[in-house]
Amino acid sequence: MNNSKKFVFILIIAFMGVLVKCFAQADENIHEYIQTPGLIDLRTDFSDGAHTLEYLIKLDKKRGIDVLFINDHDRKVLEYGIRPFQNILKKRVEESSINKGGPENYLNMIDAASQKYPNLILIPGAESAPFYYWRGSYFKKNLTVCDWERHLLIFGLEEPKDYKELPILHNGYSTKYILSSIPIASFLFLALLIVGLYMIKWKGIIRYSGIAISVFALLLVINNHPLKSSPYDQYHGPQEISPYQLLIDYVNSRGGMVFWNHPETKSGRGKLGPIFRDTPPYPQVLKESKNYSGFAALYGDFITITEPGNIWDKVLMEYCSGRRANPVWGISTADFHREGGAGEKLGNYPTFFLVRSKTKKDILDALKKGRMYACRGDADSPRLILEDFSISDSKSSQKVVMGEEIFSKGYPSINIRISTTDSEKGNSITVRLVRSGNLLETFSAETPLSINFEDDFFEPGKKIYYRLDAIDKKGRKLVSNPIFVQFQP
Repeated sequence: MNNSKKFVFILIIAFMGVLVKCFAQADENIHEYIQTPGLIDLRTDFSDGAHTLEYLIKLDKKRGIDVLFINDHDRKVLEYGIRPFQNILKKRVEESSINKGGPENYLNMIDAASQKYPNLILIPGAESAPFYYWRGSYFKKNLTVCDWERHLLIFGLEEPKDYKELPILHNGYSTKYILSSIPIASFLFLALLIVGLYMIKWKGIIRYSGIAISVFALLLVINNHPLKSSPYDQYHGPQEISPYQLLIDYVNSRGGMVFWNHPETKSGRGKLGPIFRDTPPYPQVLKESKNYSGFAALYGDFITITEPGNIWDKVLMEYCSGRRANPVWGISTADFHREGGAGEKLGNYPTFFLVRSKTKKDILDALKKGRMYACRGDADSPRLILEDFSISDSKSSQKVVMGEEIFSKGYPSINIRISTTDSEKGNSITVRLVRSGNLLETFSAETPLSINFEDDFFEPGKKIYYRLDAIDKKGRKLVSNPIFVQFQP
C-alpha cells in the first residue's frame, strides 16, 4: 500500500471513530440524567400551614426528598360590601399570606433555610386564587363565594416586587389598571359632585340639598376608585378565563411558570362559617387558558383528565397541530398543610426530575421543559421508579426522554423500564402506552419491568407524542410526561 492510500485509509478510520464516539455519546445522554425527587405545593405557617419550614425540612430528611417547593398563599382575602358603597361599607376577612406577612420576610425565610441546609434545594413560589365572585345575599342567608378555590401554582418568582404586584383581587393599590377600572358612571358621579358643590353656595334647603348631594357623590367617587390591583371585582359575576389568563401572562412576563392546581377537586363546596363556598371542578381551564406550563396530574383526588383521549391529550394534540404555542406538562402536587392531615403524609406525591446536576437552576429547567414524571404512593414505603422512558429512531442513533422531541426517519422504538426503590420483585404492575390520545398498548407484568416496543406508525411531516402511566397492585402510580416525535420525509 503506497503512502497516499495509507493516508486515505487512516482518514477513513479516524472519521469512523469520531462518528462512533458521537453516536455513543448521543446514546449515553439519557444516562447522564439524575433522577431527583421533589415535593410541590407545600404550605408553611407563613400562611395556612400547620408547621414551620424548619419542621418540614426535618420531616423531609427522613423521607429522602431532595427538593421542596414552598407554595404559601400569595393573598388570602374575602371581602363583601353593601351596595352602592360596597368598597366602603364592607366586611373584610384576611388570613395569613405572603403579601400580608411581607414577601421580603417570606423570601428571606426560605433563603436562610437554604443556607442552613445546603444539600436541600428550596424553591419559593405561591398558590394563587386570583379571582372569586359573590352569589346570593347575606340577608337572605344564601351568600355564596364562587371559584375562591380555583387555584394556580406559581414558580420562579424571586423578587418581593413580583409578589406585591400580582394582578389578583385585594393586593394593594396599583396605577396599572386605571383606565380599565374607571366605569363610565364615575364621570356621572364627578358631575354630581360638581353640582352639589355649586348648590352649597345657595341658602336654605338648596344649600342643605347640595351638602347631601356632595357627600353622596364623594362617597360614590371614593367607592369607585381606580387604584386597584386587578381590573376585575367580585360583584359582577364570573369573568370566564380572563382573570386567570391575566395572572398567567404576568408571571410569564416576570420569568416564572404557572401550573393549574387540583383541577378536578371535589373539596371546593360546602359551608364556610356563615356563608357557602362553591368551587366546582374546573378541568376545562386547561383548554380555555394558554401559555401556562402545566397542571397537577396526580394529587389526592380521583383524576380523569389524564385518561387517554381526555382533556390533557386534546391540549397536547393542539400543540402537535400548531394551534398551541407550548406543550402542557403534568406534575404531582401535595396540597400539604399538616402531617397526617386528610390521611396524607409529607412525601406521598413526589415529582421526579431528570437533571444533569442537583441544582436549583437545573430543577427549574426540568420543570419548564417537562423532564419529569409524577408519582403517588406511601411516603414511608418503597416507590415506583420510572428508570427509563425514552424513544429512539430505528434509522439513527437519536434517543430522547420526557419533554424532548425526536426527528425520526424510521419507526419509533419505545424503551420502558420500571422498578421500585427497594428492588422489589414479583410486584404486579399494569402499564398503558398512549400515542397521541389513543391507548396504543397495555402491558401487564411484574417488577422489575423492561419493555422494548417498536411502533409501526410512520407518517412523514406529522408530529405525534407518546406518554405512559403505570399502576401496581398496591395502588402506587406514576404518570409520565410526553415525548414528541416529528417524522421526517
